[in-house]
Amino acid sequence: MKAFKYFLATALTFSLASCGNFLEVEPRASISDQQTIVDKVSSETAIRGAYDSFRSYYSVNLQSIGYLSGDNIQWTGSQSQVQEFINHSVNAENSTIASVWSGIYTTLNRINHVIDKVPTVSDPLLTDALKNQIIGEAYFLRSLAYFDLARIWGGVPIITKPTLSPQDNRGIARASQAEVYAQVIADLEQAETLLPSTTDRFRATRKTVWALKARYYLYQNNYVKAAEFADKVIADAGYKLVKPYNAFFANDARGTEESVFEIFYSINETNAHRGQWQPQQNGGTRQWAPNDAFVALVNNPAIGGTRSALVAKDNQNRWYGNLYYRSPATDPTFVIRIAELYLIRAEARANTGNTTGAISDLNAVRERSGIASVTPSGKDAILLAIENERRIEFALEPHRWFDLVRTGRAAAVLNISDPNKLLLPIPAEQLLADKALKQNPGY
Repeated sequence: MKAFKYFLATALTFSLASCGNFLEVEPRASISDQQTIVDKVSSETAIRGAYDSFRSYYSVNLQSIGYLSGDNIQWTGSQSQVQEFINHSVNAENSTIASVWSGIYTTLNRINHVIDKVPTVSDPLLTDALKNQIIGEAYFLRSLAYFDLARIWGGVPIITKPTLSPQDNRGIARASQAEVYAQVIADLEQAETLLPSTTDRFRATRKTVWALKARYYLYQNNYVKAAEFADKVIADAGYKLVKPYNAFFANDARGTEESVFEIFYSINETNAHRGQWQPQQNGGTRQWAPNDAFVALVNNPAIGGTRSALVAKDNQNRWYGNLYYRSPATDPTFVIRIAELYLIRAEARANTGNTTGAISDLNAVRERSGIASVTPSGKDAILLAIENERRIEFALEPHRWFDLVRTGRAAAVLNISDPNKLLLPIPAEQLLADKALKQNPGY
Protein backbone atom coordinates (compact mmCIF):
# COMPACT_ATOMS: atom_id res chain seq x y z
CA MET A 1 0.00 0.00 0.00
CA LYS A 2 2.71 2.46 0.99
CA ALA A 3 4.60 1.99 -2.25
CA PHE A 4 1.57 3.05 -4.27
CA LYS A 5 1.01 6.44 -2.61
CA TYR A 6 2.26 8.18 -5.71
CA PHE A 7 -0.32 6.51 -7.92
CA LEU A 8 -3.47 6.25 -5.87
CA ALA A 9 -6.63 7.94 -7.03
CA THR A 10 -8.10 9.97 -4.22
CA ALA A 11 -11.70 9.99 -3.08
CA LEU A 12 -13.63 13.13 -2.29
CA THR A 13 -14.83 13.08 1.28
CA PHE A 14 -16.07 16.50 2.14
CA SER A 15 -19.21 18.30 3.26
CA LEU A 16 -20.36 21.75 2.22
CA ALA A 17 -20.18 23.55 5.57
CA SER A 18 -18.88 27.11 5.33
CA CYS A 19 -16.84 29.47 7.48
CA GLY A 20 -16.21 33.01 6.32
CA ASN A 21 -14.60 33.08 2.89
CA PHE A 22 -13.30 29.54 3.18
CA LEU A 23 -15.58 26.52 3.30
CA GLU A 24 -14.70 24.15 6.09
CA VAL A 25 -14.44 20.52 5.14
CA GLU A 26 -15.31 17.58 7.32
CA PRO A 27 -15.08 13.91 6.25
CA ARG A 28 -18.46 12.27 5.70
CA ALA A 29 -18.39 9.58 3.04
CA SER A 30 -16.05 8.25 0.36
CA ILE A 31 -17.24 8.19 -3.25
CA SER A 32 -15.07 8.08 -6.35
CA ASP A 33 -14.36 11.35 -8.18
CA GLN A 34 -15.59 9.83 -11.43
CA GLN A 35 -19.08 9.46 -9.99
CA THR A 36 -19.35 12.63 -7.94
CA ILE A 37 -18.46 15.51 -10.30
CA VAL A 38 -21.78 15.73 -12.12
CA ASP A 39 -23.43 19.00 -10.98
CA LYS A 40 -22.91 22.29 -9.16
CA VAL A 41 -22.83 20.76 -5.69
CA SER A 42 -20.37 18.01 -6.55
CA SER A 43 -18.16 20.44 -8.50
CA GLU A 44 -17.92 22.66 -5.42
CA THR A 45 -17.27 19.60 -3.28
CA ALA A 46 -14.46 18.56 -5.61
CA ILE A 47 -12.61 21.87 -5.39
CA ARG A 48 -13.00 21.81 -1.61
CA GLY A 49 -11.41 18.39 -1.68
CA ALA A 50 -8.46 19.80 -3.61
CA TYR A 51 -8.00 22.60 -1.08
CA ASP A 52 -8.23 20.13 1.78
CA SER A 53 -5.57 17.90 0.29
CA PHE A 54 -3.33 20.93 -0.29
CA ARG A 55 -3.86 21.94 3.32
CA SER A 56 -2.75 18.50 4.45
CA TYR A 57 0.57 18.37 2.57
CA TYR A 58 1.41 22.01 3.24
CA SER A 59 0.70 21.97 6.97
CA VAL A 60 3.93 20.71 8.54
CA ASN A 61 6.09 18.53 6.35
CA LEU A 62 6.58 20.76 3.31
CA GLN A 63 7.09 23.82 5.47
CA SER A 64 9.59 22.06 7.71
CA ILE A 65 11.79 21.35 4.69
CA GLY A 66 11.90 25.10 4.04
CA TYR A 67 12.96 26.21 7.51
CA LEU A 68 14.71 23.18 9.03
CA SER A 69 17.11 23.19 6.08
CA GLY A 70 18.02 26.81 6.76
CA ASP A 71 19.95 28.32 9.65
CA ASN A 72 17.29 29.56 12.07
CA ILE A 73 15.89 26.38 13.60
CA GLN A 74 17.22 23.61 15.81
CA TRP A 75 15.83 20.14 16.37
CA THR A 76 15.29 19.18 20.01
CA GLY A 77 13.82 15.71 19.53
CA SER A 78 15.32 12.29 18.94
CA GLN A 79 14.23 11.37 15.40
CA SER A 80 17.37 11.42 13.29
CA GLN A 81 15.38 11.86 10.06
CA VAL A 82 14.53 15.44 11.08
CA GLN A 83 18.15 16.24 11.90
CA GLU A 84 18.99 15.17 8.35
CA PHE A 85 17.57 18.45 7.03
CA ILE A 86 19.62 20.53 9.43
CA ASN A 87 22.75 18.52 8.53
CA HIS A 88 21.92 18.68 4.80
CA SER A 89 22.30 14.94 4.56
CA VAL A 90 18.81 13.71 3.70
CA ASN A 91 18.37 10.03 2.91
CA ALA A 92 15.99 8.68 0.28
CA GLU A 93 14.26 6.72 3.07
CA ASN A 94 13.39 9.94 4.95
CA SER A 95 9.72 9.82 5.94
CA THR A 96 9.20 13.58 5.61
CA ILE A 97 10.14 13.70 1.94
CA ALA A 98 8.07 10.57 1.33
CA SER A 99 5.06 12.24 2.93
CA VAL A 100 5.49 15.48 0.96
CA TRP A 101 5.88 13.66 -2.37
CA SER A 102 2.83 11.45 -1.86
CA GLY A 103 0.85 14.38 -0.43
CA ILE A 104 1.55 16.58 -3.44
CA TYR A 105 0.67 13.87 -5.95
CA THR A 106 -2.50 13.04 -4.04
CA THR A 107 -3.39 16.72 -4.24
CA LEU A 108 -2.56 16.80 -7.95
CA ASN A 109 -4.89 13.90 -8.57
CA ARG A 110 -7.80 15.68 -6.94
CA ILE A 111 -6.96 18.81 -8.92
CA ASN A 112 -6.76 16.88 -12.18
CA HIS A 113 -10.21 15.43 -11.58
CA VAL A 114 -11.58 18.97 -11.25
CA ILE A 115 -9.83 20.22 -14.39
CA ASP A 116 -10.89 17.15 -16.36
CA LYS A 117 -14.53 16.87 -15.30
CA VAL A 118 -15.94 20.24 -14.26
CA PRO A 119 -15.77 21.73 -17.81
CA THR A 120 -18.17 19.03 -19.02
CA VAL A 121 -20.73 19.43 -16.22
CA SER A 122 -24.14 20.56 -17.43
CA ASP A 123 -26.16 22.05 -14.59
CA PRO A 124 -28.15 25.32 -14.85
CA LEU A 125 -27.08 26.12 -11.29
CA LEU A 126 -23.42 25.93 -12.28
CA THR A 127 -23.09 29.28 -14.02
CA ASP A 128 -20.24 29.97 -16.41
CA ALA A 129 -18.72 32.39 -13.88
CA LEU A 130 -18.78 29.81 -11.09
CA LYS A 131 -17.50 27.06 -13.38
CA ASN A 132 -14.61 29.24 -14.50
CA GLN A 133 -13.80 30.11 -10.89
CA ILE A 134 -13.66 26.45 -9.84
CA ILE A 135 -11.50 25.46 -12.81
CA GLY A 136 -9.27 28.52 -12.29
CA GLU A 137 -8.74 27.65 -8.65
CA ALA A 138 -7.73 24.14 -9.68
CA TYR A 139 -5.18 25.48 -12.15
CA PHE A 140 -3.76 27.79 -9.48
CA LEU A 141 -3.41 24.95 -6.96
CA ARG A 142 -1.79 22.75 -9.60
CA SER A 143 0.73 25.47 -10.40
CA LEU A 144 1.62 25.83 -6.73
CA ALA A 145 1.98 22.06 -6.33
CA TYR A 146 4.35 21.77 -9.30
CA PHE A 147 6.25 24.84 -8.10
CA ASP A 148 6.90 23.05 -4.80
CA LEU A 149 7.91 19.84 -6.58
CA ALA A 150 10.35 21.70 -8.85
CA ARG A 151 12.12 23.58 -6.09
CA ILE A 152 12.42 20.54 -3.82
CA TRP A 153 13.35 17.80 -6.32
CA GLY A 154 14.08 19.51 -9.64
CA GLY A 155 12.61 17.38 -12.41
CA VAL A 156 9.58 15.22 -11.55
CA PRO A 157 6.88 13.37 -13.51
CA ILE A 158 4.31 15.79 -14.92
CA ILE A 159 0.83 14.31 -14.59
CA THR A 160 -2.15 16.32 -15.82
CA LYS A 161 -4.83 13.65 -16.13
CA PRO A 162 -6.80 11.95 -13.33
CA THR A 163 -5.53 8.69 -11.92
CA LEU A 164 -8.15 5.97 -11.96
CA SER A 165 -6.02 2.94 -11.07
CA PRO A 166 -2.60 2.27 -9.51
CA GLN A 167 -1.21 1.39 -12.96
CA ASP A 168 -2.21 4.61 -14.73
CA ASN A 169 0.95 6.56 -14.02
CA ARG A 170 3.56 3.82 -14.09
CA GLY A 171 6.36 4.32 -16.53
CA ILE A 172 6.23 8.14 -16.67
CA ALA A 173 9.79 9.41 -16.60
CA ARG A 174 10.84 12.56 -14.81
CA ALA A 175 10.57 15.78 -16.78
CA SER A 176 13.39 18.29 -16.41
CA GLN A 177 13.17 21.05 -13.81
CA ALA A 178 12.75 23.57 -16.64
CA GLU A 179 9.81 21.56 -18.02
CA VAL A 180 8.17 21.44 -14.59
CA TYR A 181 8.54 25.19 -14.22
CA ALA A 182 7.04 25.56 -17.70
CA GLN A 183 4.01 23.64 -16.44
CA VAL A 184 3.79 26.03 -13.49
CA ILE A 185 3.60 29.15 -15.64
CA ALA A 186 1.25 27.51 -18.15
CA ASP A 187 -1.19 26.71 -15.32
CA LEU A 188 -0.85 30.21 -13.90
CA GLU A 189 -1.69 31.69 -17.29
CA GLN A 190 -4.81 29.53 -17.48
CA ALA A 191 -5.83 30.44 -13.94
CA GLU A 192 -5.42 34.16 -14.59
CA THR A 193 -7.91 34.08 -17.47
CA LEU A 194 -10.52 32.18 -15.46
CA LEU A 195 -10.43 33.66 -11.95
CA PRO A 196 -12.30 36.77 -10.78
CA SER A 197 -10.50 39.97 -9.76
CA THR A 198 -11.74 39.76 -6.18
CA THR A 199 -9.85 39.74 -2.90
CA ASP A 200 -9.98 36.47 -0.98
CA ARG A 201 -7.39 35.41 1.59
CA PHE A 202 -8.38 31.72 1.57
CA ARG A 203 -9.20 30.88 -2.04
CA ALA A 204 -7.38 31.69 -5.26
CA THR A 205 -8.33 34.78 -7.26
CA ARG A 206 -6.59 36.62 -10.08
CA LYS A 207 -4.67 38.60 -7.45
CA THR A 208 -3.40 35.38 -5.89
CA VAL A 209 -2.15 34.36 -9.32
CA TRP A 210 -0.27 37.66 -9.66
CA ALA A 211 1.42 37.04 -6.31
CA LEU A 212 2.58 33.55 -7.26
CA LYS A 213 3.69 34.82 -10.66
CA ALA A 214 5.90 37.37 -8.89
CA ARG A 215 7.49 34.58 -6.85
CA TYR A 216 7.81 32.34 -9.91
CA TYR A 217 9.56 35.01 -11.98
CA LEU A 218 11.92 35.79 -9.09
CA TYR A 219 12.96 32.12 -9.07
CA GLN A 220 13.50 32.35 -12.84
CA ASN A 221 15.66 35.48 -12.44
CA ASN A 222 13.20 37.35 -14.65
CA TYR A 223 13.34 40.47 -12.54
CA VAL A 224 11.30 42.70 -14.85
CA LYS A 225 8.34 40.33 -14.69
CA ALA A 226 8.81 39.70 -10.96
CA ALA A 227 8.57 43.44 -10.28
CA GLU A 228 5.63 43.81 -12.67
CA PHE A 229 3.46 41.27 -10.87
CA ALA A 230 4.57 42.35 -7.41
CA ASP A 231 3.51 45.87 -8.42
CA LYS A 232 0.01 44.65 -9.23
CA VAL A 233 -0.51 43.19 -5.76
CA ILE A 234 1.19 45.96 -3.79
CA ALA A 235 -0.87 48.59 -5.64
CA ASP A 236 -4.11 46.89 -4.60
CA ALA A 237 -5.79 48.63 -1.67
CA GLY A 238 -6.86 45.27 -0.25
CA TYR A 239 -3.34 44.46 0.91
CA LYS A 240 -1.00 46.28 3.25
CA LEU A 241 1.75 45.75 5.81
CA VAL A 242 -0.12 45.62 9.10
CA LYS A 243 1.34 47.05 12.32
CA PRO A 244 2.75 45.92 14.61
CA TYR A 245 4.40 42.91 13.00
CA ASN A 246 2.39 40.36 14.97
CA ALA A 247 -0.96 41.90 13.99
CA PHE A 248 -1.35 39.35 11.20
CA PHE A 249 -1.23 36.37 13.59
CA ALA A 250 -1.57 37.46 17.25
CA ASN A 251 -4.83 37.48 19.21
CA ASP A 252 -6.35 34.78 16.99
CA ALA A 253 -6.10 37.00 13.90
CA ARG A 254 -6.72 35.46 10.50
CA GLY A 255 -7.36 36.84 7.03
CA THR A 256 -5.85 40.27 7.73
CA GLU A 257 -4.81 42.75 5.04
CA GLU A 258 -1.28 41.33 5.36
CA SER A 259 -2.43 38.03 3.90
CA VAL A 260 -2.52 37.31 0.18
CA PHE A 261 -3.12 33.57 0.54
CA GLU A 262 -3.39 31.56 3.73
CA ILE A 263 -4.70 28.12 4.64
CA PHE A 264 -7.72 27.88 6.89
CA TYR A 265 -7.86 25.40 9.78
CA SER A 266 -10.71 24.70 12.19
CA ILE A 267 -11.44 22.73 15.33
CA ASN A 268 -12.50 19.86 13.05
CA GLU A 269 -9.25 19.94 11.10
CA THR A 270 -6.42 21.38 13.16
CA ASN A 271 -2.96 22.57 12.18
CA ALA A 272 -0.34 20.15 13.49
CA HIS A 273 2.27 22.90 13.43
CA ARG A 274 1.16 24.20 16.80
CA GLY A 275 2.19 21.10 18.69
CA GLN A 276 5.65 21.01 17.14
CA TRP A 277 6.52 24.57 18.21
CA GLN A 278 4.80 25.07 21.56
CA PRO A 279 6.54 23.89 24.77
CA GLN A 280 5.25 21.23 27.11
CA GLN A 281 3.69 23.78 29.46
CA ASN A 282 1.37 24.75 26.59
CA GLY A 283 0.58 21.17 25.57
CA GLY A 284 3.17 20.97 22.79
CA THR A 285 6.42 19.10 22.31
CA ARG A 286 8.79 21.92 21.23
CA GLN A 287 10.50 19.41 18.98
CA TRP A 288 11.87 22.27 16.93
CA ALA A 289 12.84 25.64 18.29
CA PRO A 290 14.65 28.83 17.30
CA ASN A 291 18.41 28.36 17.53
CA ASP A 292 20.73 30.65 19.45
CA ALA A 293 21.80 32.59 16.37
CA PHE A 294 18.25 33.43 15.37
CA VAL A 295 17.20 34.27 18.94
CA ALA A 296 20.04 36.78 19.13
CA LEU A 297 19.05 38.36 15.81
CA VAL A 298 15.31 38.57 16.38
CA ASN A 299 15.74 39.98 19.89
CA ASN A 300 18.14 42.66 18.69
CA PRO A 301 15.96 45.81 18.53
CA ALA A 302 17.92 47.08 15.53
CA ILE A 303 17.38 43.85 13.54
CA GLY A 304 14.27 42.13 14.80
CA GLY A 305 12.25 45.05 16.09
CA THR A 306 8.69 43.96 16.80
CA ARG A 307 9.41 40.63 15.11
CA SER A 308 10.67 39.49 18.51
CA ALA A 309 7.02 38.44 18.92
CA LEU A 310 7.97 35.31 16.95
CA VAL A 311 9.71 33.87 20.01
CA ALA A 312 8.93 33.46 23.70
CA LYS A 313 10.37 31.70 26.76
CA ASP A 314 8.83 28.74 28.54
CA ASN A 315 8.90 27.96 32.26
CA GLN A 316 12.29 26.29 31.85
CA ASN A 317 13.77 29.49 30.37
CA ARG A 318 13.94 27.94 26.88
CA TRP A 319 13.05 29.85 23.73
CA TYR A 320 10.27 28.57 21.51
CA GLY A 321 8.59 29.71 18.29
CA ASN A 322 5.26 31.42 18.78
CA LEU A 323 3.79 31.86 15.28
CA TYR A 324 1.58 28.84 15.94
CA TYR A 325 0.05 29.05 19.39
CA ARG A 326 -3.76 28.63 19.38
CA SER A 327 -5.66 26.12 21.45
CA PRO A 328 -7.25 24.26 19.78
CA ALA A 329 -4.72 24.44 16.95
CA THR A 330 -6.69 26.49 14.44
CA ASP A 331 -3.69 28.62 13.43
CA PRO A 332 -3.68 29.51 9.73
CA THR A 333 -0.66 28.72 7.58
CA PHE A 334 0.61 31.73 5.67
CA VAL A 335 1.46 30.81 2.09
CA ILE A 336 1.92 34.33 0.63
CA ARG A 337 2.05 37.58 2.59
CA ILE A 338 2.27 41.10 1.23
CA ALA A 339 5.67 41.45 2.93
CA GLU A 340 6.97 38.85 0.50
CA LEU A 341 5.75 40.92 -2.46
CA TYR A 342 7.61 43.99 -1.14
CA LEU A 343 10.82 42.01 -0.77
CA ILE A 344 10.36 40.32 -4.15
CA ARG A 345 10.03 43.74 -5.73
CA ALA A 346 13.01 45.03 -3.75
CA GLU A 347 15.19 42.18 -5.03
CA ALA A 348 13.91 42.60 -8.57
CA ARG A 349 14.55 46.33 -8.51
CA ALA A 350 18.05 45.85 -7.13
CA ASN A 351 18.82 43.47 -9.98
CA THR A 352 17.52 45.90 -12.63
CA GLY A 353 19.37 48.97 -11.41
CA ASN A 354 16.52 50.65 -9.52
CA THR A 355 18.45 50.99 -6.27
CA THR A 356 16.22 53.77 -4.90
CA GLY A 357 13.10 51.68 -5.39
CA ALA A 358 14.77 48.59 -3.94
CA ILE A 359 15.81 50.43 -0.78
CA SER A 360 12.34 51.96 -0.46
CA ASP A 361 10.68 48.52 -0.53
CA LEU A 362 13.22 47.09 1.91
CA ASN A 363 12.64 49.94 4.32
CA ALA A 364 8.86 49.60 4.07
CA VAL A 365 9.21 46.13 5.60
CA ARG A 366 11.70 47.36 8.19
CA GLU A 367 9.56 50.36 9.17
CA ARG A 368 6.57 48.09 9.73
CA SER A 369 8.71 46.18 12.24
CA GLY A 370 9.79 49.32 14.06
CA ILE A 371 13.41 49.39 12.95
CA ALA A 372 15.42 52.15 11.34
CA SER A 373 15.80 52.58 7.60
CA VAL A 374 19.02 51.53 5.94
CA THR A 375 20.84 52.91 2.92
CA PRO A 376 23.10 50.14 1.62
CA SER A 377 25.39 51.28 -1.17
CA GLY A 378 25.69 49.20 -4.32
CA LYS A 379 23.80 46.22 -5.73
CA ASP A 380 25.60 43.54 -3.70
CA ALA A 381 25.05 45.35 -0.41
CA ILE A 382 21.36 45.88 -1.18
CA LEU A 383 20.85 42.23 -2.11
CA LEU A 384 22.56 41.10 1.09
CA ALA A 385 20.37 43.44 3.13
CA ILE A 386 17.27 41.96 1.45
CA GLU A 387 18.52 38.42 2.10
CA ASN A 388 19.05 39.23 5.78
CA GLU A 389 15.63 40.86 6.01
CA ARG A 390 13.93 37.81 4.51
CA ARG A 391 15.75 35.62 7.04
CA ILE A 392 14.09 37.41 9.95
CA GLU A 393 10.76 38.29 8.34
CA PHE A 394 9.98 34.70 7.28
CA ALA A 395 11.98 32.82 9.91
CA LEU A 396 9.18 30.41 10.86
CA GLU A 397 7.79 30.17 7.32
CA PRO A 398 9.21 27.98 4.51
CA HIS A 399 11.47 30.46 2.70
CA ARG A 400 15.03 30.46 4.05
CA TRP A 401 16.32 27.25 2.46
CA PHE A 402 14.74 27.95 -0.92
CA ASP A 403 16.01 31.54 -0.86
CA LEU A 404 19.61 30.43 -0.33
CA VAL A 405 19.36 27.76 -3.02
CA ARG A 406 17.80 29.99 -5.69
CA THR A 407 20.34 32.80 -5.11
CA GLY A 408 23.33 30.45 -5.13
CA ARG A 409 24.16 31.42 -1.55
CA ALA A 410 23.60 28.05 0.15
CA ALA A 411 27.24 26.99 -0.16
CA ALA A 412 28.57 30.15 1.47
CA VAL A 413 25.92 30.53 4.18
CA LEU A 414 25.28 26.90 5.06
CA ASN A 415 28.70 25.44 4.18
CA ILE A 416 27.25 22.99 1.67
CA SER A 417 30.15 21.74 -0.42
CA ASP A 418 28.21 19.19 -2.50
CA PRO A 419 25.91 20.95 -5.02
CA ASN A 420 23.89 17.74 -5.35
CA LYS A 421 22.52 18.41 -1.87
CA LEU A 422 20.64 21.48 -3.12
CA LEU A 423 17.96 19.10 -4.38
CA LEU A 424 16.48 16.38 -2.18
CA PRO A 425 16.45 12.67 -3.03
CA ILE A 426 13.47 11.06 -4.73
CA PRO A 427 11.77 8.96 -1.99
CA ALA A 428 13.04 5.38 -2.03
CA GLU A 429 9.53 3.93 -1.98
CA GLN A 430 8.73 5.72 -5.25
CA LEU A 431 11.81 4.29 -6.93
CA LEU A 432 10.70 0.83 -5.88
CA ALA A 433 7.17 1.41 -7.14
CA ASP A 434 8.19 2.70 -10.57
CA LYS A 435 11.41 1.74 -12.31
CA ALA A 436 10.98 4.66 -14.72
CA LEU A 437 11.93 7.06 -11.93
CA LYS A 438 15.63 7.82 -11.59
CA GLN A 439 17.30 9.13 -8.44
CA ASN A 440 18.84 12.61 -8.22
CA PRO A 441 22.64 12.63 -8.57
CA GLY A 442 24.57 12.22 -5.34
CA TYR A 443 22.02 9.97 -3.60
